[in-house]
Amino acid sequence: MLAREPRLFSQPFVRGGQASNGHENNFKKACASSTPSKLEIDGKVYQTDSWTNVPQSILSLIPRRLHLQPSHPVSLTRKLIESRFPPPTFTYYNNISPVVTVAQNFDSLGFPADHPGRNRSDTYYINRDTVLRTHTSAHEAEIFRQNGSEGYTISADVYRRDAIDRSHYPIFHQMEGARMWDRREVPGGDIAKAVWDDLSRMPTHNLEVDDPNPTVHPERNPLQAEHHSIKEVEAIAAHLKRSLEGVVVELFSKAKQAAAAANTLDSSPNEPLKVRWVEAYFPFTSPSWELEVFWQGDWLEILGCGVTKQDVLINADVPDQIGWAFGMGLERVAMLLFSIPDIRLFWSKDDRFLSQFSDVGNINRFKTFSKHPGCHKDVSFWLRSSSNNAGGGLKSNAQGFHENDVMEVVREIGGDLVEDVRLFDEFQHPASGRKSLCYRINYRSLERTLTNAEANEMHERVKKDLVQKLGVEMR
Repeated sequence: MLAREPRLFSQPFVRGGQASNGHENNFKKACASSTPSKLEIDGKVYQTDSWTNVPQSILSLIPRRLHLQPSHPVSLTRKLIESRFPPPTFTYYNNISPVVTVAQNFDSLGFPADHPGRNRSDTYYINRDTVLRTHTSAHEAEIFRQNGSEGYTISADVYRRDAIDRSHYPIFHQMEGARMWDRREVPGGDIAKAVWDDLSRMPTHNLEVDDPNPTVHPERNPLQAEHHSIKEVEAIAAHLKRSLEGVVVELFSKAKQAAAAANTLDSSPNEPLKVRWVEAYFPFTSPSWELEVFWQGDWLEILGCGVTKQDVLINADVPDQIGWAFGMGLERVAMLLFSIPDIRLFWSKDDRFLSQFSDVGNINRFKTFSKHPGCHKDVSFWLRSSSNNAGGGLKSNAQGFHENDVMEVVREIGGDLVEDVRLFDEFQHPASGRKSLCYRINYRSLERTLTNAEANEMHERVKKDLVQKLGVEMR
């Protein structure tokens, strides 16, 4: 039911402040000249307008759907998780189109009109009313409304304009799931007893579990007292936690075997896995938790979850249902399981990468097949001067600068030949007040050695587009 790695099941889109009207208007103008009048996605044609900002580099990757490719690490991770949520109790939704309405993506989930996630700096717009989904929760209300089974999982590709580094990519894959009970259908309307009965039939495990906090807390993790009783929530929380602890067993017992086989396990193979439950806040659940696993000497957040907000179910026309939901980022988990160091590798078509993984047998840890040198290039520019910095410091100003736009310019030119982009330096002129930023771009191919001439050619195009599209002045 939520988001990324670990933006998964957390408050989505909390980067920076709300972009100013200047940012929106200037970037629209910059993109208008290169926007076609129509876009075709999955065989459907969509009209474009001044809101359109999805580039061809993103559109070209939509058909890949890594979570459905046989023997791909993302797909293998999905299947391992699905194995803990078997039919007919759970229905799998794995092939839903990524094109959704603004109402589906934001309005149905109660996003305020001024939420920064709605900005074109964060979201890929096909037109004013249509976007590429930013989370699998865009389909949540519809699936609840269909009421086809007691539970479901959704796995899908999601899209966000984001930073460029080894753990972020503008397309990634989420998995969410939910389990519901209906007051009208359980014996005597006793939700708590029905849930405990279901829990008694679930397999146990030998995890070492740290769960020190009460199920609810009036300030930190409140009960939805107008809809749920404490007995109901105690039962649902226990069922939720046992279900997701089972996911950890499925994933990390196999990961331990792979690490032991590769002689990279930092503990005894017989030492039990450790997990802990941490109180959390998510917009669509209460009470809520994050699940962390102790892996290779560190605590790692794996997923977020909680008791579904009843307003979500009421708005989906199933007011008598009550239950739990979870969400997780598949790439984040796959990088841990398969020891994959760079998120760009998931998109590689190089057989040296793809041939390392199989649907048959145990998890195989990734073996590096090459390490090519990087080529760092700096780009420094002045932002346009402004007497009004409303919109948030580095991230945006009234003249229309937003850091995600820098990332998008670099990504559109360099693609997967760019390993990371980071702010290297900033300077504000003491007299004029103008701000200068310096970004360091690391060009590095995963498959071959880039020549300095190739890096220079891309870098010059980046500088040209920064000037043309963002209106900055090169130093």
